[in-house]
Amino acid sequence: MNGKANEIINEINRVIIGKDMVVKKIWMTILSEGHVLLEDVPGVGKTTMALAFAKTLGLDYRRMQFTPDVMPSDVAGFYYYNKEKANFTYRNGAVMTNLFLADEINRTSSRTQSALLEVMEERQVTVDGTTHAVPHPFFVIATQNPVGSAGTQMLPESQLDRFMIKLSMGYPNVEEEIHLMSDRHNSNPLDALEQVITVDELLEMQEEAASVYISPLIYQYIARLSAATRDHELIVLGVSPRGSLALCRMAKANAYLHGRDFVVPEDVQEVLLDVFRHRIVLKSRVRLSEENIEKILGEIQRNVKVPDVKDKKA
Repeated sequence: MNGKANEIINEINRVIIGKDMVVKKIWMTILSEGHVLLEDVPGVGKTTMALAFAKTLGLDYRRMQFTPDVMPSDVAGFYYYNKEKANFTYRNGAVMTNLFLADEINRTSSRTQSALLEVMEERQVTVDGTTHAVPHPFFVIATQNPVGSAGTQMLPESQLDRFMIKLSMGYPNVEEEIHLMSDRHNSNPLDALEQVITVDELLEMQEEAASVYISPLIYQYIARLSAATRDHELIVLGVSPRGSLALCRMAKANAYLHGRDFVVPEDVQEVLLDVFRHRIVLKSRVRLSEENIEKILGEIQRNVKVPDVKDKKA
């Protein structure tokens, strides 16, 4: 594993107790220039996770609590009349940052949710016909609470598809919760976190991860996995080509963190569930649950032939 990349994971694990795999996969998503959807109950550390990454990577950070009264202009920005300059001036929206935490995104209106679509895909916002680029790098970590759906707006498939992965942190076990409480008895561990890399170093790491080699056999493997979701008898909406590309990028990041400059099938398998789970829609006769989705995707993974790729020459 890249030394600096490993150091970042270790630094964040000082604050996020017992969630090593979640930390690793969010870091992989950042290396892949993607966005993360965290679906979890309140109070398990989602905001702390975002803050820890922002501080460790030296990123500008903004958080917005999405409520029914949040407007699209709050997200994208707006023009106002500037009396001093006698013209209309653009005021930045909340997304004009490096790491944007969209907290409880399913609590706001569909219009406000859609305001994130362009910026997540294009890294820019258009206000009154004028385009404004967001800072580079740019990532969105969005959260949604699966419990208490009254008054919420389900994210449409077009929005879900723009998240590279969907994760759940879950509750800590008893030992982890004891550690968490004792660790915060007199101080906040976030205050002791140190910046590990600069933004320029992060951009360099992203380029290195993107340059990881994928053989034609791996491309065929990913295409067959995606095609299997479209042909499955219990799935009405399968994985899109955007999902296949996301799986490629995450597999590259996984290989990069393992210190390889080429992808092996295990890299694909380790992230397949996180990349695919929010991109499929089950038929109405199948109860929508994480358990059923995991079961179906596990079946697909077992049935698709794994290519024999052991080195970069394959």
